[in-house]
Amino acid sequence: MFATGSVLRPIAAALLVFAGLAAAPAFATERYPQASRIVSIGGTITEILYALGAGDRIVARDSTSYYPDEANAKPDVGYMRALSPEGIFAQRPDLILAEDGSGPADAISVLKAGQVPFVTIETPPSGDAIPQKIRDTGVAVGLEEEADGLAKEVEASLETLKADVAAVDPAGRKRVLFVLSLANGRVMAAGTDTEAGALIEMAGGINAAATVSGYKPLSDEAVIAAAPDLVLVMQTGQHAATADEVFSLPAFQTTPAAANKALLSMDGLYLVGFGPRTPAAARELAVALYPGQVTP
Repeated sequence: MFATGSVLRPIAAALLVFAGLAAAPAFATERYPQASRIVSIGGTITEILYALGAGDRIVARDSTSYYPDEANAKPDVGYMRALSPEGIFAQRPDLILAEDGSGPADAISVLKAGQVPFVTIETPPSGDAIPQKIRDTGVAVGLEEEADGLAKEVEASLETLKADVAAVDPAGRKRVLFVLSLANGRVMAAGTDTEAGALIEMAGGINAAATVSGYKPLSDEAVIAAAPDLVLVMQTGQHAATADEVFSLPAFQTTPAAANKALLSMDGLYLVGFGPRTPAAARELAVALYPGQVTP
């Protein structure tokens, strides 16, 4: 979920063998309503399952699945992009539900070729795609009605935010730079085709790194030219950064954000997970950008 170069990725077809019989490729439209030992791979998928009331059906999850708190009590099968088939099969799952982009590719091939149904949920970096992600997850576990209700709530929240943001004076739009990391003082920022970039736009901001695609390192000159009014960072983990760390860098010292010490930190899954809580995350950013114009 937090890897660089997040782009639209097609769901790959896979020939599965279940109970010794050949089965059709398992896409998100396949239903497994009886699955009671689900391995959930991807923090957003796990969050959706809990929101649908299926948390008790999860037998294990990956390391990005730390919300809600109850998920942390489940066995951890590792980072979603560095999976081990042996560790997953050891959980004796009857369904593996994974976000598109899980890996590595050879591990996914082994998992798809096994006797356990493997369903991929497409996760494009777009707010408009969140309701479909919720519905696809619901279909996979036989909770279509619950998923449709949650998807409609998210759709309504996104539409309300869109209307609120549209009322902001276009001339006063703020520039936001999402900083993924500051390794060795080098700024890794979110360009287009990223969840962070999409969230900035959803909140009515201007992505200050829109000239690049994916998560890319920026030169000092590029940071200065980006001229962010606000810097957005993750709150915890290896990607966390404080205002002192960011604004002490020469590249940031002349920016409008540095002048106002304007930095907003959010939990990583909340910020770029693009799940049920994304409308709230986008609104939080919008309120920080346009206080008094957008309500909490």
